[in-house]
Amino acid sequence: MSAYTRSAAVATLAVLAVGCAGPHAVPRPAPRPSPEPSPRAHAGAPVTVVRRPFTLVVTGAVLPSQPAVLATARKDATHGGYDYRPMLKGVRPVISGAGLALCQLGAPLGPLDGPFTGHPVLQAPPQIATALKATGYDSCATASGHALDQGLPGVWRTLDALDTVGLRHAGSARDAAGRGTPALLRAPGGARVAQLSYTDGAGSARGAAGPRWAVDRLDERRIIDDARAARRAGADVVVVSPYWGAARRTAPDGRQLALARALTASRSHGRPDIDLIVGTRSHTPQPYEKVNGTWVVYGLGDQIAGAAKTSRATWSSIARFRFAPPYPATGRWRVVRAEYLPQLVEQGARVRVRTLARAHGRAGKKIAQAVLSRGAAADGLTRGR
Repeated sequence: MSAYTRSAAVATLAVLAVGCAGPHAVPRPAPRPSPEPSPRAHAGAPVTVVRRPFTLVVTGAVLPSQPAVLATARKDATHGGYDYRPMLKGVRPVISGAGLALCQLGAPLGPLDGPFTGHPVLQAPPQIATALKATGYDSCATASGHALDQGLPGVWRTLDALDTVGLRHAGSARDAAGRGTPALLRAPGGARVAQLSYTDGAGSARGAAGPRWAVDRLDERRIIDDARAARRAGADVVVVSPYWGAARRTAPDGRQLALARALTASRSHGRPDIDLIVGTRSHTPQPYEKVNGTWVVYGLGDQIAGAAKTSRATWSSIARFRFAPPYPATGRWRVVRAEYLPQLVEQGARVRVRTLARAHGRAGKKIAQAVLSRGAAADGLTRGR
């Protein structure tokens, strides 16, 4: 860790909790991924690692610096600063109840004293990292169209904040050597899971302000190479988190469809290189689909977003997949249950995120219509609770 990183991490740790104290404070949860097994059960005895099923939850883009979101986080902070935990309280049971939970951070994080800005050049409060960890997330994709809005300093600050609270990350790097490095996680039950993250562009309207290696770009050959490297590093399940496609479209575009086909077709020694693809950027729900035997979520919508011109921009879905170990042991981990949970970002006096009850009206029906529009129900996708 560089001197810059060490000093920034210390400073961040000292004040990331600003706005997160008080009587409603949520204690930081204990890490849910299980530790590596001991090399020996007892002297001279070989160890047989028995891996058990686990549930993986993935959610859409977190946009912490949109005006309504920023204003809510400030109002919810009882001791100054910004507190995003009340905003996420409605989905915390789903997130913390999973074996592993993955998020997508759609904005670079700024200094503790700001300034914090929305579209078109984003910069968000670092307290969002504390809230994501408290909600139960284990790792966050950081490759997005805005990852380089604040140049390399924005990348460094973002990774420092995530490291400080104990969130793993994939998609951006402090230096060229870190390009393409996955977040490696261990699920309860022993499965090793790798998250990789890519974007089809980086930098806002003012243009990217950093080197290309700082953010992982969406490239078929590169993704496959990185997935194979993650498998060689021991990953049982490889998850790709692409930031792709056109914004505000409920249908995937041609490039999404072509890339999904190519990535899911890639195999090594008869085994798929990628086990799950879950995308963001659309700002509205897009379909789930099984492609070449692998689940693809083209777009989840936004996990946290502010006011929008259309109501569908406040709709999204939470993806939940249950993985079971292979038999024989050298085979592929299988998705034995695939679910989506409709989610709504309520735009009232304060922004609140919640899952929709099964009987919910128009929003729930429209989310279902988008999610199921490419035949996912026939492949076994169901609506979760």
